[in-house]
Amino acid sequence: MPTPHISAEPGDFAAAVLMPGDPKRAQRIAEQLFEEPRLVTDVRGMLGFTGEVGGRPLSVMGSGMGQPSATIYSTELYRFYGVQRIIRVGTCGGMSGSVHVGDTVVALGAHTDSSMNQQRIPGINFSAVASFSLASAAVAAAHGSDSVHVGTIISRDHFYSVPEGQPRKLADYGVLGVDMETAALYGVAAEFGREALTVLTVSDHLFDHSVEMSSQERETTFQTSLTLAVAAALS
Repeated sequence: MPTPHISAEPGDFAAAVLMPGDPKRAQRIAEQLFEEPRLVTDVRGMLGFTGEVGGRPLSVMGSGMGQPSATIYSTELYRFYGVQRIIRVGTCGGMSGSVHVGDTVVALGAHTDSSMNQQRIPGINFSAVASFSLASAAVAAAHGSDSVHVGTIISRDHFYSVPEGQPRKLADYGVLGVDMETAALYGVAAEFGREALTVLTVSDHLFDHSVEMSSQERETTFQTSLTLAVAAALS
Protein backbone atom coordinates (compact mmCIF):
# COMPACT_ATOMS: atom_id res chain seq x y z
CA MET A 1 0.00 0.00 0.00
CA PRO A 2 1.40 3.44 -0.87
CA THR A 3 2.82 5.59 1.93
CA PRO A 4 2.68 9.40 2.20
CA HIS A 5 5.96 9.65 0.25
CA ILE A 6 6.18 6.46 -1.83
CA SER A 7 3.54 5.32 -4.35
CA ALA A 8 4.84 1.75 -4.80
CA GLU A 9 2.77 -1.33 -4.03
CA PRO A 10 3.88 -4.20 -1.74
CA GLY A 11 6.50 -6.29 -3.51
CA ASP A 12 7.59 -3.47 -5.83
CA PHE A 13 10.88 -3.00 -3.98
CA ALA A 14 13.63 -5.61 -3.78
CA ALA A 15 15.11 -6.56 -0.41
CA ALA A 16 18.16 -4.40 -1.23
CA VAL A 17 17.93 -0.75 -2.28
CA LEU A 18 20.68 1.51 -3.59
CA MET A 19 19.96 5.06 -2.40
CA PRO A 20 21.65 8.08 -3.99
CA GLY A 21 20.49 11.50 -2.85
CA ASP A 22 19.73 12.80 -6.34
CA PRO A 23 16.71 11.24 -8.11
CA LYS A 24 18.44 11.89 -11.46
CA ARG A 25 21.34 9.77 -10.24
CA ALA A 26 18.85 7.08 -9.22
CA GLN A 27 17.49 7.03 -12.77
CA ARG A 28 20.97 6.97 -14.26
CA ILE A 29 21.98 4.06 -12.01
CA ALA A 30 18.82 2.13 -12.88
CA GLU A 31 19.37 2.64 -16.60
CA GLN A 32 22.98 1.50 -16.26
CA LEU A 33 22.33 -1.58 -14.11
CA PHE A 34 18.98 -2.88 -15.34
CA GLU A 35 18.06 -4.05 -18.84
CA GLU A 36 14.44 -3.20 -18.12
CA PRO A 37 14.20 -0.73 -15.21
CA ARG A 38 10.68 -0.49 -13.83
CA LEU A 39 9.56 2.79 -12.30
CA VAL A 40 7.83 1.96 -9.00
CA THR A 41 7.44 5.42 -7.45
CA ASP A 42 7.75 9.06 -8.47
CA VAL A 43 6.04 10.97 -5.65
CA ARG A 44 7.40 14.55 -5.47
CA GLY A 45 9.84 13.65 -8.23
CA MET A 46 11.70 11.20 -5.98
CA LEU A 47 12.21 8.37 -8.45
CA GLY A 48 12.44 4.70 -7.51
CA PHE A 49 13.16 1.78 -9.85
CA THR A 50 13.36 -2.00 -9.59
CA GLY A 51 15.16 -4.41 -11.92
CA GLU A 52 17.59 -7.29 -11.93
CA VAL A 53 21.37 -7.61 -11.78
CA GLY A 54 22.67 -11.04 -12.73
CA GLY A 55 19.17 -12.42 -12.33
CA ARG A 56 18.80 -11.04 -8.81
CA PRO A 57 16.29 -8.30 -7.89
CA LEU A 58 17.63 -4.89 -6.87
CA SER A 59 16.04 -1.47 -6.42
CA VAL A 60 17.30 2.10 -6.66
CA MET A 61 15.65 5.14 -5.10
CA GLY A 62 16.62 8.72 -4.31
CA SER A 63 16.62 10.04 -0.76
CA GLY A 64 16.77 13.79 -1.30
CA MET A 65 19.22 16.03 0.54
CA GLY A 66 19.71 16.04 4.29
CA GLN A 67 19.08 13.76 7.22
CA PRO A 68 15.34 14.47 7.63
CA SER A 69 14.65 13.50 4.01
CA ALA A 70 16.85 10.38 4.20
CA THR A 71 15.07 9.38 7.41
CA ILE A 72 11.63 9.63 5.83
CA TYR A 73 12.44 7.43 2.85
CA SER A 74 14.54 4.85 4.68
CA THR A 75 11.90 4.53 7.42
CA GLU A 76 9.13 3.89 4.91
CA LEU A 77 11.24 1.40 2.95
CA TYR A 78 12.17 -0.58 6.06
CA ARG A 79 8.79 -0.34 7.80
CA PHE A 80 6.28 -0.72 4.98
CA TYR A 81 8.09 -2.39 2.09
CA GLY A 82 10.16 -5.05 3.86
CA VAL A 83 13.49 -3.69 2.63
CA GLN A 84 16.36 -5.40 4.46
CA ARG A 85 19.36 -3.36 3.38
CA ILE A 86 19.92 0.15 2.06
CA ILE A 87 23.23 1.20 0.55
CA ARG A 88 23.64 4.94 0.13
CA VAL A 89 25.60 5.81 -3.04
CA GLY A 90 26.46 9.47 -2.89
CA THR A 91 29.13 12.13 -2.82
CA CYS A 92 31.10 13.73 -0.02
CA GLY A 93 33.53 16.51 0.60
CA GLY A 94 36.99 15.18 1.41
CA MET A 95 38.55 16.16 4.74
CA SER A 96 41.52 13.89 5.31
CA GLY A 97 44.77 14.56 3.49
CA SER A 98 44.76 10.91 2.42
CA VAL A 99 41.68 11.24 0.22
CA HIS A 100 41.50 12.99 -3.14
CA VAL A 101 38.77 14.13 -5.49
CA GLY A 102 37.48 11.09 -7.36
CA ASP A 103 38.39 8.64 -4.58
CA THR A 104 35.83 6.41 -2.86
CA VAL A 105 35.00 6.32 0.86
CA VAL A 106 33.32 3.38 2.60
CA ALA A 107 31.80 4.86 5.76
CA LEU A 108 32.17 2.57 8.78
CA GLY A 109 30.56 5.17 11.03
CA ALA A 110 29.17 8.69 10.90
CA HIS A 111 29.66 11.42 13.47
CA THR A 112 27.05 14.17 13.29
CA ASP A 113 26.14 17.65 14.48
CA SER A 114 22.46 16.74 14.17
CA SER A 115 20.23 16.02 17.16
CA MET A 116 18.24 13.37 15.28
CA ASN A 117 20.04 10.35 16.74
CA GLN A 118 20.33 11.98 20.17
CA GLN A 119 16.54 11.93 20.36
CA ARG A 120 16.44 8.17 19.87
CA ILE A 121 17.66 7.24 23.36
CA PRO A 122 17.70 10.26 25.70
CA GLY A 123 20.97 10.66 27.54
CA ILE A 124 22.92 8.55 25.05
CA ASN A 125 25.27 9.66 22.28
CA PHE A 126 24.15 7.03 19.77
CA SER A 127 26.95 5.51 17.65
CA ALA A 128 25.85 5.52 14.00
CA VAL A 129 27.68 2.63 12.39
CA ALA A 130 27.41 0.60 9.21
CA SER A 131 26.47 -3.04 8.86
CA PHE A 132 29.69 -5.03 9.25
CA SER A 133 28.68 -7.60 6.63
CA LEU A 134 27.84 -4.94 4.03
CA ALA A 135 31.03 -3.00 4.74
CA SER A 136 33.09 -6.18 4.49
CA ALA A 137 31.54 -7.04 1.12
CA ALA A 138 32.22 -3.55 -0.24
CA VAL A 139 35.83 -3.56 0.97
CA ALA A 140 36.41 -7.02 -0.51
CA ALA A 141 35.11 -5.81 -3.86
CA ALA A 142 37.67 -2.97 -3.80
CA HIS A 143 40.50 -5.52 -4.12
CA GLY A 144 42.91 -3.36 -2.15
CA SER A 145 42.60 -0.29 -4.38
CA ASP A 146 44.59 2.70 -3.10
CA SER A 147 41.74 5.01 -4.13
CA VAL A 148 39.24 3.33 -1.79
CA HIS A 149 39.33 4.49 1.84
CA VAL A 150 37.58 2.96 4.83
CA GLY A 151 36.78 4.93 7.97
CA THR A 152 34.50 7.50 9.53
CA ILE A 153 32.75 10.51 8.06
CA ILE A 154 30.63 13.29 9.52
CA SER A 155 27.02 13.96 8.52
CA ARG A 156 26.05 17.62 8.88
CA ASP A 157 22.72 19.39 9.04
CA HIS A 158 24.20 22.64 7.64
CA PHE A 159 25.89 22.90 4.26
CA TYR A 160 27.20 26.44 4.60
CA SER A 161 27.29 27.12 8.35
CA VAL A 162 30.33 25.31 9.78
CA PRO A 163 32.10 26.31 13.01
CA GLU A 164 35.53 27.77 12.32
CA GLY A 165 38.34 25.27 12.84
CA GLN A 166 36.04 22.29 13.34
CA PRO A 167 36.68 20.58 9.95
CA ARG A 168 40.45 20.66 10.54
CA LYS A 169 40.02 19.18 14.00
CA LEU A 170 37.82 16.42 12.63
CA ALA A 171 40.41 15.66 9.97
CA ASP A 172 43.04 15.45 12.72
CA TYR A 173 40.86 12.78 14.34
CA GLY A 174 40.86 10.71 11.16
CA VAL A 175 37.50 11.74 9.70
CA LEU A 176 37.65 11.12 5.94
CA GLY A 177 34.85 13.28 4.61
CA VAL A 178 31.51 15.00 5.11
CA ASP A 179 28.02 14.25 3.81
CA MET A 180 24.49 15.14 4.96
CA GLU A 181 22.63 11.80 5.24
CA THR A 182 24.58 8.83 6.59
CA ALA A 183 24.26 9.23 10.37
CA ALA A 184 20.48 9.36 10.10
CA LEU A 185 20.38 6.37 7.73
CA TYR A 186 22.45 4.28 10.13
CA GLY A 187 20.18 5.30 12.98
CA VAL A 188 17.05 4.23 11.11
CA ALA A 189 18.63 0.89 10.19
CA ALA A 190 19.42 0.25 13.86
CA GLU A 191 15.85 1.18 14.83
CA PHE A 192 14.40 -1.48 12.55
CA GLY A 193 17.13 -4.08 12.99
CA ARG A 194 18.07 -3.83 9.32
CA GLU A 195 21.32 -3.19 7.45
CA ALA A 196 22.78 0.00 5.96
CA LEU A 197 26.01 1.16 4.38
CA THR A 198 27.26 4.32 2.72
CA VAL A 199 29.73 4.37 -0.18
CA LEU A 200 30.74 7.84 -1.35
CA THR A 201 32.62 9.45 -4.20
CA VAL A 202 34.78 12.39 -3.10
CA SER A 203 33.47 15.27 -5.23
CA ASP A 204 35.51 18.10 -3.69
CA HIS A 205 37.97 18.66 -0.85
CA LEU A 206 37.58 21.10 2.03
CA PHE A 207 41.30 21.91 2.17
CA ASP A 208 42.32 21.46 -1.49
CA HIS A 209 40.30 23.47 -4.01
CA SER A 210 42.58 22.78 -6.97
CA VAL A 211 40.24 20.05 -8.28
CA GLU A 212 36.44 20.06 -8.00
CA MET A 213 33.71 18.19 -9.86
CA SER A 214 30.99 19.95 -11.81
CA SER A 215 27.33 19.12 -11.13
CA GLN A 216 27.33 16.97 -14.28
CA GLU A 217 30.42 15.09 -13.13
CA ARG A 218 28.80 14.46 -9.75
CA GLU A 219 25.95 12.71 -11.58
CA THR A 220 28.19 10.54 -13.74
CA THR A 221 31.47 9.95 -11.90
CA PHE A 222 30.54 7.29 -9.41
CA GLN A 223 31.47 3.98 -11.07
CA THR A 224 33.76 2.66 -8.32
CA SER A 225 31.29 3.61 -5.60
CA LEU A 226 28.47 1.98 -7.57
CA THR A 227 30.47 -1.22 -8.09
CA LEU A 228 31.18 -1.53 -4.37
CA ALA A 229 27.58 -0.68 -3.45
CA VAL A 230 26.19 -3.36 -5.77
CA ALA A 231 28.63 -5.89 -4.35
CA ALA A 232 27.40 -5.07 -0.84
CA ALA A 233 23.73 -5.07 -1.85
CA LEU A 234 23.93 -8.52 -3.45
CA SER A 235 26.31 -10.08 -0.90
